[in-house]
Amino acid sequence: MNELLLTDDERDRAGARLLALLDGYERGLPKADILPEPDRDALAALLATPMPEQGVGVDALFDRWEDTILPNSTTVAHPRFLAYVLGPPHGIAPYAEAFSAALNQNCNFWQLSPAASVVERSVLEWLASVVGFPSGAKGILTGGGSLATLQALAVALHDRVPDFHANGLQRDAAPLVVYTSVEAHRSVDKAAAILGIGLDNVRHIATDSLHRMDVSALRAAIEQDRADGLRPWCVVATCGTVSTGSVDPLDEIADLCSAEDLWLHVDGAYGALFLLSEGMRPLMGGCARADSITLDPHKLLYASLEAGCLLVRDGTKLRETYAFDSSYLTVAEDPLMTDYMDYGPQLSRNFKAFKVWSALQAFGVKAFRDANERTLALAQRLGRGIEETPGLTLMAPVTLTAVCFQVDGYTPEDHTALLEKLAAENVALLGPVVVAGKRGIRACITNHRTSEADIDLILERLC
Repeated sequence: MNELLLTDDERDRAGARLLALLDGYERGLPKADILPEPDRDALAALLATPMPEQGVGVDALFDRWEDTILPNSTTVAHPRFLAYVLGPPHGIAPYAEAFSAALNQNCNFWQLSPAASVVERSVLEWLASVVGFPSGAKGILTGGGSLATLQALAVALHDRVPDFHANGLQRDAAPLVVYTSVEAHRSVDKAAAILGIGLDNVRHIATDSLHRMDVSALRAAIEQDRADGLRPWCVVATCGTVSTGSVDPLDEIADLCSAEDLWLHVDGAYGALFLLSEGMRPLMGGCARADSITLDPHKLLYASLEAGCLLVRDGTKLRETYAFDSSYLTVAEDPLMTDYMDYGPQLSRNFKAFKVWSALQAFGVKAFRDANERTLALAQRLGRGIEETPGLTLMAPVTLTAVCFQVDGYTPEDHTALLEKLAAENVALLGPVVVAGKRGIRACITNHRTSEADIDLILERLC
């Protein structure tokens, strides 16, 4: 007997209890607490309990899941969980994750994961087509948008800094400068720090009245840095800022990057997959002109965590950055397969593409297009409701699904207290926001379970 396998009877019981747990969770969502008060005694006991020398068995394990883990977990799938750019997973996710875990494919080189290699390629080629990238584009699924941006800037360094593989930044040369907006995600700063660019060489460009990067200010900063003997190198534009959902003027920025020979990376982790809707292309079609782009299938494709994505317009540049020889991993190249160890920093990688591919197969692209269009419509509904409600003021245009507002006359502390009250009463989990130096409240409707009734309930409680 293998002590690490389940018996036939244990498999039957585990399967039955898992299905019951998933079904009960789904049915209980409407009445669940969005942000349950942690049972600190139970969690402290969990922490203090040593790992058992003899296992507790299937039933006791499921009991602990139900008694301790579930009650102390944030209900991300609740329809009024609207504090972050994080939606609930789609319905096939738990089953796809379970089967993927059973297969346990190591998605590094194709011999270890042939079907997985083709599935990931299929997903990436479809995502590239959504963005509007050419057939030569390549990509890789990542742990999230922050990692995708980090990996993208590494590609940009390799492409724009001579002998970067050999010398890195250890050369007697002027400092490199990267440009982004004051509204950009902190992952840009983090990537610059990790890669050795340095925070002093990140320019946070001012924004216009719509909270978009000011292209005139960007141009002036580039000119000044060149005059000062520095090396402008890369611009990170944003397609959907986390605070307000603003979309930088991507075509204008692309024109400037082309004229100045700068790498253009677009952080589209929040917004770029709204490109599934034709109506959004006038706003964000400039994504297609980027050298690289970050996407997050665990946002607008509602994949379970984690599933980020990096796409690079010229796929050869991605491979040249990350491909290294390893004799023990050598296997004959196959035109159908891809060795993803040559397209990113990881060797061991799990089968992230499976849950994305499975959902597209199960539900179809139209289902995701419709879900995303519904969230856009709900954000507009909330925005209109705020404008029509005396005592409430919108703080920014509702461009995507982020809705920022203030209660007139409220102090920052008052807004915090209101957020706590809404959560305590299980009305909604909303979040704080700072727009143009003013504090307020933000709802981000990236939740395919949210309905008009949920929006109307929030408005009613805000009145």
